[in-house]
Amino acid sequence: MSTQSRENLHIAPIDGFVPEVGRALWMLEDTRSLTGRILEGISPEVIDWQPPNGNSIGTLLYHIAIIEMDWLFNEVMQKKMSASVWEAFPFPVRDETGHLTTIKGMSLDAHFKRMDATRRQFLEVFKHMTLDDFRHPRSLERYDVTPEWVIHHLVLHESEHRGEMATIRTLAEATV
Repeated sequence: MSTQSRENLHIAPIDGFVPEVGRALWMLEDTRSLTGRILEGISPEVIDWQPPNGNSIGTLLYHIAIIEMDWLFNEVMQKKMSASVWEAFPFPVRDETGHLTTIKGMSLDAHFKRMDATRRQFLEVFKHMTLDDFRHPRSLERYDVTPEWVIHHLVLHESEHRGEMATIRTLAEATV
């Protein structure tokens, strides 16, 4: 007989949300949890280490948070980001060459505090959303998009960058 505990792999809606919305948000939260796990125990110099022609982990963490706010405000709420949100993002998303702005000198804790604050704001907007609103397309100049699709996109976005961060960490720890 095995003494290992059995995993329960299922998606449960987050309490306080319409069930379908809560399930999608659970996926977003699970994605963030996995990002945190791959960065456990990382040293500050690894956060700032940059591969040739690539991004640092700190740069990617900043990018993930600001893009989440961009999608929340521009696509979901169809509003400009408020000054209070911009205060958390003192650097532009991209530099003058079109590359992600390099972010250095911030601790992992500082990055996750920003990401936690933006996520709380994100969840607050979705907390008041009906299922119809969740699936209702927002018409923008170049496309129509639903809040449901925005969550799908953000899960993929963070997951792809999480894989990139895992590779950067492996390279950095072999170098530093």
